[in-house]
Amino acid sequence: MRIIAIISVLLLLLSACSNEADYSPKPRGYFRIYYPEKVYRQYNESCPYSFQYPVYADISADPKAVNKSCWINMNFKQFNGILHLSYQPVTSKKIFNELVEDAHTFAFKHTVKATSIDEGYINYPDRKVYGLYYTIDGNAASSIQFFLTDSTKHYLRGALYFSSEPRLDSIQPVLDFVKKDVDVMIKSFKWK
Repeated sequence: MRIIAIISVLLLLLSACSNEADYSPKPRGYFRIYYPEKVYRQYNESCPYSFQYPVYADISADPKAVNKSCWINMNFKQFNGILHLSYQPVTSKKIFNELVEDAHTFAFKHTVKATSIDEGYINYPDRKVYGLYYTIDGNAASSIQFFLTDSTKHYLRGALYFSSEPRLDSIQPVLDFVKKDVDVMIKSFKWK
């Protein structure tokens, strides 16, 4: 009787170990993202600049910039992102050089987490818009930073941040989408 019980248990175990259903864990999933249609409107307030920005973004004064007019935030609420724009008048060559150096320093503070930082020149001489565009790859807090200037009177710095853990693999689709909006903003930018 004991032998029959042992054989029955072995047969039961062998029949349960079938190779037909290999189990593999499912990859980590992310929320489905719905992208709005790309439609732009003009920003033309009392600041010394104007540009086009997407209709799904809201512009508000930067609450942390007390006594700094024309420091604004372009809020991408749907994507939990903010493009910070800070304006400074250029009053001397020394101030201009300090502002440009600050932009470089702020961009390269992300070197610790970045896998690469690329610089691109912005040059629209017909509108007197010049500057540098920093693309920061990797798990850095800010993936896009730039500054725009006319080299004599005006300076505007921009930095894009998402209010989530900086994991490039999860924010890359949204970053690519918003980056096109930043590109439109820069290409349409004009000094008043």
